[in-house]
Amino acid sequence: MTVLPDFGDQGRLAESLSELARGMHLSGILRTANQVRELRAAGAEILDFSIGDFGPKYFRIPEKLLREVEKALESGVTNYPPPPGLAALRKAVSGYVERCCGVSYPLESVLIASGGRPVLYAAYRTVIEPGDTVVYSVPSWNNDSYAWLSGAKAVEIEALSENGFQPTLAELEPHMRTARLICLCSPGNPTGTAMAPDTFKSILEAIVRENRRRESDGNERPLFLLYDQIYSSIRVKDNKHRYALALVPESAPYVLTVDGASKAFSATGLRIGWLLAPPAIARKAGELVSHMGAWAPHAEQVGLTELLNDPDAIAEFRETMDAAVHARLDALHSGFVAMRDDGLPVDVLCPDGSIYVSLQLKLKGKRIGGRVLEDNEMIRSLVLEQAGVALVPFQAFGLMRETGWFRLSVGAVSMEEIAEALARIRALLSRVTH
Repeated sequence: MTVLPDFGDQGRLAESLSELARGMHLSGILRTANQVRELRAAGAEILDFSIGDFGPKYFRIPEKLLREVEKALESGVTNYPPPPGLAALRKAVSGYVERCCGVSYPLESVLIASGGRPVLYAAYRTVIEPGDTVVYSVPSWNNDSYAWLSGAKAVEIEALSENGFQPTLAELEPHMRTARLICLCSPGNPTGTAMAPDTFKSILEAIVRENRRRESDGNERPLFLLYDQIYSSIRVKDNKHRYALALVPESAPYVLTVDGASKAFSATGLRIGWLLAPPAIARKAGELVSHMGAWAPHAEQVGLTELLNDPDAIAEFRETMDAAVHARLDALHSGFVAMRDDGLPVDVLCPDGSIYVSLQLKLKGKRIGGRVLEDNEMIRSLVLEQAGVALVPFQAFGLMRETGWFRLSVGAVSMEEIAEALARIRALLSRVTH
């Protein structure tokens, strides 16, 4: 006989949970994902630009990485890895970073985990006490959730489109005296824009100055910078990514850098990320990761070790991958520039890196087919339902003001799909009335 459990009143049960559990929320991106699934199930042809991921149909992982993971599995590498990561991989990450930027991290500064998420969470929980102030700009990815989970006091700065939605020193500096952690991401998610090197350097120098003031007082805890550079390998317009310690070596005691293989090698499902931090912080973050069981899979660590130790294989892969990403970003950006030049109600930012384009649809208060568009959610739904194009509003990344900005991702679409999406959106916008 099959037992059908009676779980009782789920609303009442949910209200009985911890304050932390009640305060958590899922990403707003999931709303779009659910609608895409429903529309496709009903037979609609949806072009999905909402996915912050790489479609394996268009972006394969490096051949060397694939073969080395296969070899590791065939040889029996299916047991637990060391909690901080394989020593050989930590050494390979250090060598990879040194080749990229000229900074040589000791092994004790490198922590390996199952992707960027556990590394970010561990960084927050390692340096934040409940009530500490965390400063970050919006739009940005998941800082609101990590601040909540850490019990931090969140100070959100609404970054400006004219600065590529990247915060400036003038916006951050007033909060440095009371902050415990400042969070930056460049190139950014959802924006696809990068912080100018001079701006980044000025922020790092200000953090060093603030920590020297705190040290002179003798009883203040340090101010840290959490620098998410998970998209650092994907840059356009010949812009070179800048590592914090290469710009301002004196910032070394205060900078926690997050990176990984997911975006660099279109290997999101392999789940390998890393933290570069002062050894005392990396060690404690590693202990937290071990309690979470958030180790990167053993065989994947072995495979990535071999890839990172082969600069020629990396260069060969990057040439192919970069060309494919850049072509997509350029086609999408150019298409919206053409619409803007034709007088349609759009604006667009030129991407500096990552796989994203920031698009502004200036439709608030306008009509399409007698329907008045009141907010980003109505605009998102309209574009999805009538143009068959899925995109994500910046509200999903903490920017609550109704500015009309959206994220489009090129990681899981073809050039033909980009051309089709541009045609559909142009046709939709041509029906806009005041």
